[in-house]
Amino acid sequence: MAIIIVDNKSYPVDERQNLLAACLGHGLNVPYFCWHPAMGSVGACRQCAVKQFKDDRDQSGRLVMSCMTPATNGTRISIDDPEAKAFRASVIEWLMVNHPHDCPVCDEGGECHLQDMTVMTRHVYRRYRFPKRTHRNQSLGPFIRHEMNRCIQCYRCVRFYRDYAGGRDLNVFGSHDALYFGREQDGTLENEFSGNLVEVCPTGVFTDKTFFHHYTRKWDLQSAQSICPHCSLGCNTTAGERSGILRRIMNRFNSQVNGYFLCDRGRFGYEYVNSDQRIKRALVRPERDRAKPAQPEGMTQAVEFAADRLRHARGIVGIGSPRASLEANVALRSLVRPEQFYVGMDEHEHRLLSTVLTILRTGPVPSASIHDAEQSDAVFVLGADLLNEAPRLALALLQSIRQQPMDRVDDLKIPQWDEAAVRNAVQNRRGPLFLTGYQRTWFHEYATDSYFAAPDDLARLGFAVAGSIGQGAPSVPDLGSEVRERAQRIAEALAQAQRPLILAGTASGSHATIEAAANIAWALQHQGKQPRLSFVLPECNSAGLALLGGGTLTEAFDAISQGKADTVIVLENDLYRRADQAQVDACFDRAQTVMVIDSLMHRTAARADVLLPAATGPEANGTLVNQEGRAQRFYQVFEPDGDVTESWRWLSDLARATSQEAGSVSGVATWRTFDDAVSATATAAPELARIGEVAPSASFRLVGQKIPRQSERCSGRTSLISHLTVHEPPPPVDSNSPLGFTMEGYRGPLPSPLISQFWAPGWNSIQAVNRYQDEVGGPLRDEMPGLRILEPVATKAPYWFTAIPRAFQPTSRQWLLLPLSAVFGSEELSNQAPAIAERISKPFLSLHPSDGARLNLEDHRTIELALHGTTYRLAVRLDPFTPLGTAGLSLVPEVSGVRAPAWVDLFEAIQTGRTRRVA
Repeated sequence: MAIIIVDNKSYPVDERQNLLAACLGHGLNVPYFCWHPAMGSVGACRQCAVKQFKDDRDQSGRLVMSCMTPATNGTRISIDDPEAKAFRASVIEWLMVNHPHDCPVCDEGGECHLQDMTVMTRHVYRRYRFPKRTHRNQSLGPFIRHEMNRCIQCYRCVRFYRDYAGGRDLNVFGSHDALYFGREQDGTLENEFSGNLVEVCPTGVFTDKTFFHHYTRKWDLQSAQSICPHCSLGCNTTAGERSGILRRIMNRFNSQVNGYFLCDRGRFGYEYVNSDQRIKRALVRPERDRAKPAQPEGMTQAVEFAADRLRHARGIVGIGSPRASLEANVALRSLVRPEQFYVGMDEHEHRLLSTVLTILRTGPVPSASIHDAEQSDAVFVLGADLLNEAPRLALALLQSIRQQPMDRVDDLKIPQWDEAAVRNAVQNRRGPLFLTGYQRTWFHEYATDSYFAAPDDLARLGFAVAGSIGQGAPSVPDLGSEVRERAQRIAEALAQAQRPLILAGTASGSHATIEAAANIAWALQHQGKQPRLSFVLPECNSAGLALLGGGTLTEAFDAISQGKADTVIVLENDLYRRADQAQVDACFDRAQTVMVIDSLMHRTAARADVLLPAATGPEANGTLVNQEGRAQRFYQVFEPDGDVTESWRWLSDLARATSQEAGSVSGVATWRTFDDAVSATATAAPELARIGEVAPSASFRLVGQKIPRQSERCSGRTSLISHLTVHEPPPPVDSNSPLGFTMEGYRGPLPSPLISQFWAPGWNSIQAVNRYQDEVGGPLRDEMPGLRILEPVATKAPYWFTAIPRAFQPTSRQWLLLPLSAVFGSEELSNQAPAIAERISKPFLSLHPSDGARLNLEDHRTIELALHGTTYRLAVRLDPFTPLGTAGLSLVPEVSGVRAPAWVDLFEAIQTGRTRRVA
């Protein structure tokens, strides 16, 4: 701890910081542009100048850039010195020389960092009267709008895109004051994190194109904390709504999860909430003729009709969902009873998740947060395709490869925030990052070593690494010399690290890779290291659903086919994505009544006799458990229209209506508020006992007031409905959370989940998050980053996994069909967002060139592939990184029903004489 003196006042600071971060952490106003807490300092903009003095006798001092000056003990500076203020004003003036006067029509207006800094430096009059420099804007794809004339040349965009996120198609061109930040030519930004330019850019050069299509000012948005539903990482977001339309998603800082950044699927996939495929009315098919369409019914009538069917049912099968909240799944389990609750996934996926849970419950190694991943100094990824399955975790690993080279930086006594000096010292050195899998992406360019093989061979490599580390882990005796040497190199790198990370996933369908990952982590823990384990799971609440337990889809289908039950309730799940079409059809044909509760129309919803419209995440309150076992709360942002309500509330209403004849009400029928749902969920599994601590309850108040979802400047509440009435109606009453649907309420320090928008006087942009941290870049004040409910209980490995698979052997006619995840296209909800839909690639089949020759297929040919009675049109990609004897199938909407991994006879499946060349 050091003491610095700012304008004759003393402040305790962390001496590892620079002066800018130290001052901002104490709430002092120092303007800046190029500095960013996640990207360090380069001193490009010269905006953060302050006057530094040698001691208390020095009356003249010298100007220094606070972002480039360490906060050493005894440092004496002045922010308010007239010379420093004049210098900062002059910097703003020259930056504004070519900036257009378009704030009223700029999408960034009202939340613009440049506006804030201009006001802060009191620049109010433009003296420049000559022609301005102008640029041509580029078309950068469906996510980002480009307005280059607003650029102030801070370099933040290229530093993030190229240096932080690994992108290569955005750069700076030109020199001096004629710089251009864009692509070499028009075209879609290729990097999976391009949307962060919207928040990184301090002006309006890069803005959210999806927001532009239904734009409203920040202060008119009604907002609340939400959780991204598009993968298992649980990134925190702030969702903003106006007039019943979800307008945008912004990153929400959580020090343990996503920090300052989101992936593009998480940022732009939100428009499924506004989709024309939304189910808005309860639909009922009164007769048992499913050839006739279901008819709209009122909510009460639909519930009564469904309750009557339930009362007369021979048995009820309840099928849950890994994308539904904990509360919704618990409600369904309570309604149908635990023995008739099924988890809504096939047997294979269920076993994979059970294995992961067993490892995290009984093993000695904790699961890794995204923050832990960033701090890891050696990483081994076993089979998971992070860039497509969990992109934000891939971004974290791009930062992890800097950890080991930082030892050299520390030896040279270079502050880690001095980004230019750090990069000069590190040069091209990278920490150990070993990637294995069966699909190559640009992410592999950053790997120390990459290995492409079939899942069984990947698992064998993992077991060999564990055996090389020793400590009792079983070895692989029949391993080739090349693979053995690779395993030894990986083992040595992991053993030399202090914070190694082992990462695997379930997408490949391989139990062995998961078990091998556990063996490696446990062996390292025996060696005295501090390893972390991370498992990428399929969906946003896969871990939570697995904690609840239940039968598999196959068992649910058997219960119907064997006559044990004749009624099915499907919760937020399209079964055709999870099982063969013939199996699902047979189940629905045999069932007397099919009830579906969901938000979007799909093939399962189309088969429903009773269809109840469910609220999406921004329209509901709920709890999700991410892949590390962290339970997090999302809050309702706005009240949905039509008959839409939370799934758990539909199920509670059904339970009450069903139990009326019995005269007794219990279980889910007693739920009236969300707090009731949370209390019941806490008893559903031992790990969920503390679920009520995730966020404040509905009774939480400060100074007797609720917390407003709207800003103090929210406007037009009466004019929005002036065509209906000139009277402002009372706001909706929210009895399920501490938040209010209004601009009135408590404004002051809050527990982090209740912050609706990050704002502070003079700080209208997203940079205002600095004002919510005691130390810039550190946790929020009163941060509630979620509750880790899966923590290690053992001190050493309870056992070793010994089921080492045999080496993969290609066959003469059969190919192992492997799933290829796609960041745009493989996730069900985001596919309904128009911007995401534009980025979804055409379906393809990836083969090794040698296999392509065997099948007489050329690259880029279009083929017709027959699988399980359905024919798919696919482009052929001949890729030398695809393992011999395997075929990779891209998981995009056109092939969402295909089950993989599976063995396929491609000679028989590819329709002969039906191939054509793709132009």
